Amino acid sequence: MKLLKILFSIIFIASLSCTTIKRLPDYGFEPIFDGKTLTGWDGDKRYWRVENGAIAGEITPETILKQNSFLIYNVSNPGDFELKVDYRISSKGNSGINYRSSRLDSIPFAMKGYQADIDGKDRYKLGYPRGTGQNYEERGRQFLAARGQRTVIETGKSARFIDSTGSRHNLLKAIHYDDWNQLHIIAKGNIMKHYINKVLMSEVTDNDSVNRKLTGLIGLQLHAGAPMKIEFKNFLLKSIPKM
Repeated sequence: MKLLKILFSIIFIASLSCTTIKRLPDYGFEPIFDGKTLTGWDGDKRYWRVENGAIAGEITPETILKQNSFLIYNVSNPGDFELKVDYRISSKGNSGINYRSSRLDSIPFAMKGYQADIDGKDRYKLGYPRGTGQNYEERGRQFLAARGQRTVIETGKSARFIDSTGSRHNLLKAIHYDDWNQLHIIAKGNIMKHYINKVLMSEVTDNDSVNRKLTGLIGLQLHAGAPMKIEFKNFLLKSIPKM
């Protein structure tokens, strides 16, 4: 009996340790969505709502978008940070998360800046190098790193490929189409990394001192075009202290 108690205690302590280990990656992260309201977020309410504990953005046949529209997190302008969020997108959807971005005064709910791209399975066909996970600068320099690329950008020049983050086939296998995925953005200094389900999709080192941004707003995109739906939940944001 005494031996059984000892074994039970060891198993119990081990289970607690495992639980602690699983929580460590989220240490220091804070939620930026309460799961119930759009408090802290600003966008066109015809397209954005809270549904089943998630932020839902939807274009219907009656509300076709003629230009991209964003739901903007207006509480802070993160500089060096990590952002984790779960998303699910319809098969023909086109979306993304902007960061270190600015609002355009001339167009309601429009943004300019870096974007972690998110696309449905029918948006970019199997094997196409761009799409989900790439770094695209909205209303700026456009394609900064396709999925599978590690690039460097110098002032006045296009992005230069320096290395691969993995084969297109393997990276594509990491994405769950028609299901939930986790997007993880790490922006530290002039280096930006995009992960999908813990797999590095793209990395940009931006040495362009004229066009790069080191702080700015976060925003969720609905891309202009046909009917689609995107859902986001479990938003976690962590500031990275400057050394």
